[in-house]
Amino acid sequence: MIPHLTHIPQISPEVQQFLAELKHQHFAGDIADSYAERLSLATDNSVYQALPQAILFPKTVADVVIITKLANRDEFKSLTFTPRGGGTGTNGQSLNHNIIVDLSRHMTQILELNVEERWVRVQAGVVKDQLNRFLKPHGLFFSPELSTSNRATLGGMINTDASGQGSLQYGKTSDHILELKAVLMNGEILETQAVKTDNFFANLESQSLSAHGKQLHSEMFNRCRELRPTVLNELPQLNRFLTGYDLKNVFNDDESEFNLTRILTGSEGSLAFICEAKLNLLPIPQHRTLINVKFNSFDSALRAAPFMLQAQALSVETVDSKVLDLAKQDIVWHSVSDLLTEDPNNPILGINIVEYASNDFAENQQKVTALCAELDRKIATNEGGIIGYQLTHDVGEIEKIYAMRKKAVGLLGNAKGWAKPIAFVEDTCVPPENLADYILDFRKLLDDHGLEYGMFGHVDAGVLHVRPALDLTERSQVEKFKQISDQVVELTKKYGGLIWGEHGKGMRSAYGEKFFGETLWKELRYIKTLFDPQNRLNPGKICTPLESDAELYPVLSPMRADFDRQIPIQVREEFKGAMNCNGNGLCFNFDVDSAMCPSMKVSGNRLFSPKGRAGITREWLRLLAEQGVNPAELLQKEPKLSDLVAKIRNQWKKEKEYDFSHEVKAAMDTCLACKACASQCPIKIDVPTFRSQFNQLYHSRYLRPVKDHLVANLEFVAPMMAKAPKLFNFFSGNHLVAKALEKTVGMTYLPQLSVPTLQAQIGKQPTLEALEHLATSGQITKENGIIVVQDPFTSFYDANVVADFVRLAEKLGFKAMVLPFNPSGKAQHVKGFLRQFAKTAQTQADMLNRVAKLGIPMVGVDPALTLIYRQEYRDVLKENHGGFEVLLAHEWLISKQDQFGKKAQKSDRLPWHLFAHCTESTALPNSMKQWQQIFAHFGETLNVESTGCCGMAGTFGHEIKHLAMSKAIYAQSWRKKLAGKDLDRCLATGYSCRSQVKRFEHKVLKHPVQALLQSIR
Repeated sequence: MIPHLTHIPQISPEVQQFLAELKHQHFAGDIADSYAERLSLATDNSVYQALPQAILFPKTVADVVIITKLANRDEFKSLTFTPRGGGTGTNGQSLNHNIIVDLSRHMTQILELNVEERWVRVQAGVVKDQLNRFLKPHGLFFSPELSTSNRATLGGMINTDASGQGSLQYGKTSDHILELKAVLMNGEILETQAVKTDNFFANLESQSLSAHGKQLHSEMFNRCRELRPTVLNELPQLNRFLTGYDLKNVFNDDESEFNLTRILTGSEGSLAFICEAKLNLLPIPQHRTLINVKFNSFDSALRAAPFMLQAQALSVETVDSKVLDLAKQDIVWHSVSDLLTEDPNNPILGINIVEYASNDFAENQQKVTALCAELDRKIATNEGGIIGYQLTHDVGEIEKIYAMRKKAVGLLGNAKGWAKPIAFVEDTCVPPENLADYILDFRKLLDDHGLEYGMFGHVDAGVLHVRPALDLTERSQVEKFKQISDQVVELTKKYGGLIWGEHGKGMRSAYGEKFFGETLWKELRYIKTLFDPQNRLNPGKICTPLESDAELYPVLSPMRADFDRQIPIQVREEFKGAMNCNGNGLCFNFDVDSAMCPSMKVSGNRLFSPKGRAGITREWLRLLAEQGVNPAELLQKEPKLSDLVAKIRNQWKKEKEYDFSHEVKAAMDTCLACKACASQCPIKIDVPTFRSQFNQLYHSRYLRPVKDHLVANLEFVAPMMAKAPKLFNFFSGNHLVAKALEKTVGMTYLPQLSVPTLQAQIGKQPTLEALEHLATSGQITKENGIIVVQDPFTSFYDANVVADFVRLAEKLGFKAMVLPFNPSGKAQHVKGFLRQFAKTAQTQADMLNRVAKLGIPMVGVDPALTLIYRQEYRDVLKENHGGFEVLLAHEWLISKQDQFGKKAQKSDRLPWHLFAHCTESTALPNSMKQWQQIFAHFGETLNVESTGCCGMAGTFGHEIKHLAMSKAIYAQSWRKKLAGKDLDRCLATGYSCRSQVKRFEHKVLKHPVQALLQSIR
């Protein structure tokens, strides 16, 4: 039995008082102070961890003003604040032990668009890809690019002055800001824009600025003009100019304009809260070409940088063989393998991804032709290590290559073993002409430390992302972390570069004086003094005010690994799904049509993401370790009868006593167990697996609700209920019975059993022994037979689908037999009955292995219930799995396509629209393409609809407490995609999905096999 967990870090009395008072100040946003929510924002995409005191989620600029004005009351002047955006920073930029002000949850509005003048006004929480999706119909885009563009907020981009691919042409975020609206720590709103330097002070008077705002402008103007020669002489001359109070670009090139915005961009929230921005936009290039140049060594790819720059490309990205090999093991490779074909005798050890983009087709083509001619010459003469190239003009294919490149960061985190490539020297920048020699020295440095590493980045800008593999739970590796950081600082200085060329400073701010020099470093501290004299905004980052004795965060600030180290290695191994999370944040993807993660998308709560759930699970494991409890051992223990008495006692106390396990349980309960994270997350986090482990352990202390027992045993009683379906349907459909079930069990909208039953539709099927006889006698063979493996949902609640699949197989000339029903244990696993699941799985595996010996294909109809045999069964049974294989319908159909006769002419019928089950589309990324190929063979057009989760997820949508969330999840993706379509032409592979559509649209969608049966003549 797990212990009662009550020893957690408390919130200071001052913060408690501040939060209580804030509620009386007309603050419209959210306030979070639970331990679980604080933990969910204690990490970012870096190695660091800093537990905040509380989190505020303002809804408007007025909310931010309320926060700051209240904070200036005497009793609250000791409190400090840190702004936060998407949480994608790689160096702890938005981490702090104070009050976090998160602008990403509510301040997500695109406020104004002027197409003619090409500008847009946005709130700080708008995600970069969200903005560009909005702009696309207008032919415009916001050009600064970054790998986390589907979850990085514009406020975060401004605060780190982000840039990435294409920066040589498009520049950095600061190059595209026309105006900023920020809130200062004194509660004033500061609006900044370019001001003409001629008659500067007169021009300043015409601005709608407070007296303090004018003072800031005046003092900064005078000091920056005075320091101009020093700035131009002492700062490195790089495309990726030095950010974090940008002294160089505060004046434009001819010094005709002064722009205080440049001081705020890259300031990492240390000067003000960035709330709104007016951004300039560019036309979307109409002509794009991507050339993937392949090399026989990574050094050759790097040394090609100057040659690529001369070729006048928009951008040149590079990826090493380490990253490529990891990509080949990920679902992303299915989308790019045709664009990066490889000769086994001449492997690709590095690639340069070269893009040309223009609105002038002839100009674009001329540059592409010139580069290809030079590449052909170099290949013919064995020059430069180039072994080939492939090009594409297809925008979809270009985006797929960039999606693979963007996923590189996360892929590195999925390297095997506990030593993981991590961010700490990952954005160094040197002049491109120095890059190859610099990387040689860099690689030697890492090789001398005996480390593995991956490299990718922007060779055109001289920025390479290097992630050495370290296990920071080992103290000796922590020392290496510091040694390497110091050595790389000296190395970048040697080659005329910077240690932070792209991702900001964060916990690396202490290196600032080495690069700025004494004079300019003092000026940075003066700027901090002007804006934030009491050091209350993101203290410890960038620099400290003059005359302050405050210190910057050291490079060896508290790390996630410091807490993970307290968890026994056996427990870390058992819960590696949670332990491996590196904070990459792909689960924060704004796109509602992406499967991962539905509960996070609909709630906006980071706690309800795979990253959030992994983080609180790690802390839960650490707290257990503090009390000497080993959960890995507890998972194997059989419960005793005496435990029941203790459970009843604990259940009675549950509402009266705090237990951190309750907070973890609440976060786990909103997981839909769709398993999208197990495939789409680069680290393959797999929340449903460690959620099941947690649930089993949680219920070793507390009683299970009745509904969990009902759900877990449903497939054991369903065959008995199916013997009298009308009787059970009468009772379950009765209004009074339904209301009673809602109140006592917490279940609603229970499905009706199929009438007629499956047996009534297809007749009595052979026993297992009879099947074996048919196979051994040759009456059914691998070539002419198929064995359908039943699942409880389709067989008992949607029997028409199974019957139609049998009819389809027979119509195609196959003998179809239906295997006797056996429970798979899926619901047991979902609800955390792991001991029972192991037994159920072994029984089913034994039977399926027996059938597998017949050599006849076994096929399942429902994706989630079929994929369990190759996912959870392998995890739990391990070597006892036996190796049997159950195909999904499309996998079997595509394997038999050659036996279906001549491909039919394309029909003139309306197209079908396929809505995939999220477990299927993420675990089997080729499945939708295969369904299209199958339909095309029979002359039918099948359009694949990109959707997120439907919100049903087995029994999740039937539980009263999840009803509102289930409905909201359905509305954000499925409902929109179904709107306006002929539902008779819409198909869904998942039983849960069809059930959800039936509930909300009052229409039953077909399974694709039913559409094929209808279509085949």
